[in-house]
Amino acid sequence: MASTVTSSRPGYGQLLRTRGAWTFLLPGFAARQPFAMLTLSLVLLVQHTTGSYGAAGAVAAVTGVAMALFAPYSGRLADRYGQRAVLVPGVLVHTLAGLSLTALALAHAPLWALFAAAVPTGASVPQIGPMVRARWGVTLQDSPLMTTAAAFESVTDELTFVFGPLLATALCTAVHPAAGLLTEASLTLLGGLLFAAQKSTQPSVAPGEHTRVEHTPALRVPGVRVLIVTFLGIGSVFGGMQVSLAAFSESIGEPGLNGVLYGVFAAGNMLSGLVCGAIAWKVAPRRRLVVAYGALALTASGLWAAHSVLVLAGLGLLVGMCIAPALITGYTLVENLVPAGGRTEAFTWLTGAVALGQAAAVTLAGQLEDRFWGGAGFLVPMGGTLLALATLVALRSHLTTRPRGRTVARGIGHRVPVAVD
Repeated sequence: MASTVTSSRPGYGQLLRTRGAWTFLLPGFAARQPFAMLTLSLVLLVQHTTGSYGAAGAVAAVTGVAMALFAPYSGRLADRYGQRAVLVPGVLVHTLAGLSLTALALAHAPLWALFAAAVPTGASVPQIGPMVRARWGVTLQDSPLMTTAAAFESVTDELTFVFGPLLATALCTAVHPAAGLLTEASLTLLGGLLFAAQKSTQPSVAPGEHTRVEHTPALRVPGVRVLIVTFLGIGSVFGGMQVSLAAFSESIGEPGLNGVLYGVFAAGNMLSGLVCGAIAWKVAPRRRLVVAYGALALTASGLWAAHSVLVLAGLGLLVGMCIAPALITGYTLVENLVPAGGRTEAFTWLTGAVALGQAAAVTLAGQLEDRFWGGAGFLVPMGGTLLALATLVALRSHLTTRPRGRTVARGIGHRVPVAVD
């Protein structure tokens, strides 16, 4: 199934010519689009029905926490039983839960009822990004295109965060406050089922005892635990900016600017991701991650002081440009730290960490915006990235790639070492 690649400097064109890639890329893009719409659609709907960003952030946070807790379990099941077996029931549950949450919000149900509906909505969010990354791993196997694929997936994620917030804001402000969540549920159902139908690129599942022997929980890898903390900080940027940009736009009487400002932030992420994937890196991934994360913490620390649209847009662009290198390098490190049988689970741990950091940030930023000055919510990305940076620097030795020979000795599935820089 692996594609033959001989270029010393692989690029996006070569990656996209990989046999079978488009069969999962197109439905995968459609299926992951709702992920970028869910939090913002929830915040805008609940804020409209309750009048409180704190309440809106709390409901969105419950959704994010539920997703963070259940995502790794979903990834483990996908590794063991196959993606289709997990994805089909998951998208059905998510669609029904999202519709129920929308109906409750419009009926002005008490906050506890919204929390109750938010749990299954978040727990059933389909983990399309990790599943696509796992399919790249199967399709490319030992190819040096794996680093390019990691960059491409980061760019794809950020492309959804360009369109998702814009679409959610446009639907919620110009059509109806519930239109964002309704569209999110519909796209999840259609895109998820189309993605699940692509059986030929799905990672195979070894039968019986062989599966149990080769599976090692991703959380046992020290480097994965360090990356989880790192991605929690990235989640704090996403969540803090979603709430704070919405509050800022509302405060100046231009709620439609929210999607534009968030789109600028995501566009910076996407553009830097494109550049990252096109560079033949000679710097070790661990060092790249520390440098990129230091730049992210520095730029995020200035957001709270921005008081104009242009300054905030410029800072948001810089923050976005610093996120992609950190994300790409983190996912690249997973490819080298985790055996093949646990990578979907590892990817979902990282995705769940982003969601958990986002959930905590949405809650805290919402409270800060309600109780203090406008823009106080931007303190959350600053605090989250600084704490994560301190952890990353202190524990960076755990991110050193271990020789594959040691993996063979444990009887875990292995790969031939591949240059990733």
